[in-house]
Amino acid sequence: MTPAVEANADGLVGPTHSFAGLSPGNLASADNKGLASSPRGAVKEGIGKMKQLADLGLPQFVLPPAARPDLDFLRSVGFAGSDAAVLERAWKDAPLLAAAAASASSMWAANAATVTPSVDAADGRVHFTPANLLTNLHRSLEHRQTGRALSRLFPDPDRFAVHDALPEQPHFADEGAANHVRLCAEHGSPGVNILVYGREAYEGWDGHFPARQTLEASQAVARRHGAARAVFPRQSRRAIADGAFHNDVVCVGAQTCLFFHERAFEDTAALRGEVARAADGLFEPVFVEIPEQDLPFADAVKSYLFNSMLIQRPGQDRLTLIAPVEVQENAAARRVTESLVASNGPIGEVIFVDVRQSMRNGGGPACLRLRVVLTEAQLAATNPAQRIDDALVARLNAWADRRYRDTLTVADLADPSLIVEVRTALDELTAILDLGSDFYPFQRV
Repeated sequence: MTPAVEANADGLVGPTHSFAGLSPGNLASADNKGLASSPRGAVKEGIGKMKQLADLGLPQFVLPPAARPDLDFLRSVGFAGSDAAVLERAWKDAPLLAAAAASASSMWAANAATVTPSVDAADGRVHFTPANLLTNLHRSLEHRQTGRALSRLFPDPDRFAVHDALPEQPHFADEGAANHVRLCAEHGSPGVNILVYGREAYEGWDGHFPARQTLEASQAVARRHGAARAVFPRQSRRAIADGAFHNDVVCVGAQTCLFFHERAFEDTAALRGEVARAADGLFEPVFVEIPEQDLPFADAVKSYLFNSMLIQRPGQDRLTLIAPVEVQENAAARRVTESLVASNGPIGEVIFVDVRQSMRNGGGPACLRLRVVLTEAQLAATNPAQRIDDALVARLNAWADRRYRDTLTVADLADPSLIVEVRTALDELTAILDLGSDFYPFQRV
């Protein structure tokens, strides 16, 4: 076994962070549609959460936001003229398209890609497949820039393989690591890759909300990465209907522990058996299943307990749950966390973080991060300018104070001056993170 660590790469919240309600099936997004947002507050919450993880001893990186509004997209669907004219006409004639073009949803890095560590990959490299996210228009605009961002953070092709997204059509609908859990004895040892799907490509779907991940997409990613010991459980249809639009709303795992709600999977007994068989001879999986009677499903979705981060702190035997403060404020969810710690099971500590701006759009602490297992040599081959330390935190906070609006409404997204504000902010960010002067499309024109 080669020693390895689990790093986190968090998406930086973009300057157009807003509550436009663009995501069917995401109850928080729908409930908060039209409210004023705070881009500055949101980005600083994210920076604070990254610093908290770095202070706990975990390698922590930052992923840059996509440039928004996406004027290239608006031009591709027929709007023409100057940047200001394109934005004005789009908001007048097709406001839903304009809102999609303005979305800052790339902040949720759990959807950025699916990752296979080198110990599980056939060729011994770390593999990334950016998610095509084609179920929702605003998210489907992200994957090309995501691939560019991952290539800047992980630039060495001998150690890292950053693929293109899967084909952009419904058979291969892919939502990234929000539907992937990896279990292992140690980060550097072989693991079991659990790739959860919501529907099969060729089946009829009559659900009220879309099932975003297809089995065929999960299988294609596993084949492409040469991912060993992959299992493909199905997410519960009822869970999707009741607001679990990704598996990470109802399930999270780390090391040998899989922590999930009773209603997370279509066939929980089959899941347990498949994971146990895949792990045979490597480790004994520990299943921490929370029954409906202890945590009603509605409370699980409202509190986002399972969208917490489950991490192994250096020097700690038991795992730490990084949970949103909404868990602390929800009586049933709080009792579950207290019971977990008291039980002397695999989860020994709960730390609460405030990411309310993200939570109002349906994204908890786990949504904001992409987990990447790296050996020492791979860690040394990453872009050092994107690794969080106190100096970078200070620079990012000062940058956010200068460049982000404190308050933003959906109507404000039609303001042409926002184009200049965003480009000025992102141009400065590329220097801070050493991304190069051609990172964003507007820099290459």
